[in-house]
Amino acid sequence: MKPTITRLLVCLSTVVALCAPAYAQEDVSKFPSKPITYIVPVTPGTGTDLSVRLIAKEAEKFLKQPIVVVNKPGGALTLGTAAIATAKPDGYTIGFSGGPPLFLTPLLEKVPYDPIKDIRSIMQYGGFNFGVYVKGDSSFKTFKDLIAFARQNPKKATYGTVGVNGMPNIMMEEVAKKEKVQFNHIPFKGTSEGQTALLGGHTAFGAGDFNASLVEAKEIRLVMMLKDEPSAEYPGVPTIKELYNLPYPMGITIITQKAVPDAIVKKLDDAFMKAMKEPAFISGMKELQLPVIYRSGKDLDAYVLQSYNYFSRTLKEMGVIK
Repeated sequence: MKPTITRLLVCLSTVVALCAPAYAQEDVSKFPSKPITYIVPVTPGTGTDLSVRLIAKEAEKFLKQPIVVVNKPGGALTLGTAAIATAKPDGYTIGFSGGPPLFLTPLLEKVPYDPIKDIRSIMQYGGFNFGVYVKGDSSFKTFKDLIAFARQNPKKATYGTVGVNGMPNIMMEEVAKKEKVQFNHIPFKGTSEGQTALLGGHTAFGAGDFNASLVEAKEIRLVMMLKDEPSAEYPGVPTIKELYNLPYPMGITIITQKAVPDAIVKKLDDAFMKAMKEPAFISGMKELQLPVIYRSGKDLDAYVLQSYNYFSRTLKEMGVIK
């Protein structure tokens, strides 16, 4: 009986081995067969949220299923990012996550996910316009003017950001170190509060997000962009990469769980890449004054790892972490 049982087990194993890939392939071929949840870790109505709704609406045409946008703000974007990272890895839960929750906050505090081991990138479709700005009537015409002032007036070059150890704060301190000057950092609760302080003359400059309408009204003037690539929306303004060869890794990305099959990720990538080319999406992003940028999931994963390692080294050098 034993040889017979052994042969039966071998046959059964062969059948299972042959059928399993076919079954998995059949499941992938049916994807998506139900609505997809798109988690956004910011409040409704923000530029990022509106960009998500723009691309989701267009991607629905190619996926043939509704995309339900769910806002989960909180925890400096880590609450929503955790909800994405810990969801079932079947491709039906995707979402946005920015730079800080992927390669900054996890280095500073305990979060319920590992940005490298638990998260997989699908693609990037947009970017942000963050910058360093002064009052419209300021005597500082360029960023080098700010440096000259800081050099002559130690610690009097005050600047505002939305928080201690946020990316704008860290990168301004990196610039100060390169220039061998001292800035005086003042953290604010939000962008609007920081801009109000600037316009009231309480700070010399601001760093981070800004109100585009204030730039258009010439109430504030950009002197440096906090991004890797030149901004089409603000031509002629130098970037932190150009002036100091410092990275400022930010982007509007789509992520999912690490274990989601390659074929499903490819389907999602294809659909959202097609959505990026739709006229309604392009015009909508232009209205939001957000650049349209594509980066593949593979390249984005490498970008996140590189940025994670960079900030790990930087925070250690600053003495923020061990």
